Amino acid sequence: MSEPLPDKPLNLVYGLEEKVPPIPAVLVSIQQVGAMVIGTITPALILASVLKFKPEQTAYLVSMALIASALGTFLQTMRFGGFVGSGLLSITGTSFAFLGPLIQAGLAGGLALVAGMGLVATPVQLLLAPFLPKLKRVFTPLVSGIVVLLIGLSLIPTGLMGIAKAPAEGAPSWGGALVALAVIAVMVVCQVAGKARLRMAAVLVGVVTGYSICAFLGWLKPPAAGTGAWITLPQLLPYGFDFKWEFFLPFAFIYLLSVLEAMGDITATSQLSGLKTDGKDFWARMRGGVFADGLTCVASSLAGAFPSATYAQNNGVIQMTGVAARRIGWVMALILLALGLFPPVGRWITVMPACVLGALAVVLFGLVAVSGLRIILSTGLSHRDALILAVSLGVGIGVPSQPEWLKTLPHWVQIFMESGVSAGGFVALALNLIIPEEKKAEAEEPSSATVAEAPAA
Repeated sequence: MSEPLPDKPLNLVYGLEEKVPPIPAVLVSIQQVGAMVIGTITPALILASVLKFKPEQTAYLVSMALIASALGTFLQTMRFGGFVGSGLLSITGTSFAFLGPLIQAGLAGGLALVAGMGLVATPVQLLLAPFLPKLKRVFTPLVSGIVVLLIGLSLIPTGLMGIAKAPAEGAPSWGGALVALAVIAVMVVCQVAGKARLRMAAVLVGVVTGYSICAFLGWLKPPAAGTGAWITLPQLLPYGFDFKWEFFLPFAFIYLLSVLEAMGDITATSQLSGLKTDGKDFWARMRGGVFADGLTCVASSLAGAFPSATYAQNNGVIQMTGVAARRIGWVMALILLALGLFPPVGRWITVMPACVLGALAVVLFGLVAVSGLRIILSTGLSHRDALILAVSLGVGIGVPSQPEWLKTLPHWVQIFMESGVSAGGFVALALNLIIPEEKKAEAEEPSSATVAEAPAA
C-alpha cells in the first residue's frame, strides 16, 4: 500500500496523480521527449561510426533505442504489483555510461558480443533492486544528491560544445551562441510570465524559436534519406549472442553505477513531485524503479540494442513546466514508440541544430544540478556532509579533466574514472560508509542542584 500523497507543491501546475487535459499533456510530452531523444540515439550513432556499421544496422539500432525507451518509460510510470516501476514521471534512454565498454566489446566481437555482454550483466540490477530498502545506510540522500549534482555538472559542458561551434557550414562561429541565447531568453520569459500554460510550453516554444531562426538564416539541414523502410519491428538477437569473461567486470560495474544514478534521479523526481525522500513508500518506489530499468535492459539486449538507464533530463523539464503527473509518461511512451516503429516520423528531431540542443542542455542540466543541491540540503548539511561533498566534487570534476593521466591507468580503472559521476559517486559512497556520523549535541538543562546552589542575588 502506498502512503497517502502530500499536498501538491506550490511550484507544480499538475501533481503526481492529477489528470492533465489532452492538449497540455501532448505539449509537455513532446517537450520531455525532445529533451532526451537525441541523447537516446546518439550512443547508437557513435557506435555505428566507430565500428563502421551498415546503414540498415544503424537504422535498426536507432529504432530499438527509441522502442526500449518507450518500454522503460511506461514501466517507470506504473507500479506493477508494487515491485516494477517507480510510479513517478521518469523517462529512460540509452545510457552513455556504457559507451566505453560497448565500443570495446564491439571491436572485439561485433554486435553479437555487445548484445551478449549487455544481457548477462543485467542480474546486477535485477538482484540488487529487492535489497535496496535494506541498504538505506549506504544509499543516503547525501550520496544520491551528490550523484545528481555531478550528473548535471558533468553534462552542462556538452551543451556548451554545441553552442560554441558554427551552426552550419559557412555560418559565423558566433551564430550558434546567438541562437542559443535567443532560445534561453524565450524559455526564461515563458517561466517568469506568470501563465501556467506558457510555463508548460516553455521548452517547446524555445525549440520552435531555435528551429525558426536557423531555418530563416539557412542553417537548418534537411534530414538524411532513410533506408526506405516505413516500419521497424524488434527481432530476437538479430546479430547473435556472444560472451567473454574479460568484459563482464566492466559491464557489471557500469550496471552498478546505473543503479546509483537511477537512485539519484528517482530521489530528485520524488522531491520535485512533493513526496518524501525516505520511508517505506519511497524505498518501494526506488526498488521498483531500479527493477524496471533492469527489465528494460533485458528487453533491449534481446532486441540486439544497448542498455538503458533512467534519465536526469526529465527532472529539468518537470521544473520548467511544473508538470509531475505520471500519466504524462504514457503519452511520452506512445510518442517514443511511434518514433521507433516509424523512422520517417523522427527524422526532423534528429537534425535538431546543435546550438538549440546545447541551449536546452545548459538550462535543463543546470536545473538537474539544482535538484542535486536540494537533495543534499534536504536533511541539513553537517560538517561531515560538507567534507564528503567537497572531496566527491573534487574527484568527480577534477579527475576526468586529466585524460592523459587516465590513459596511464589500467583499462578497467580508466573506464571507471573517466566518468565524473562514477568517480565522484564512488567516493561519496565510500566516505559515507567510512566517516562516522556526527553525534547530535543534546541541550543540557541546568540541574535542580545547580539551581539550588546558585548564589542569591
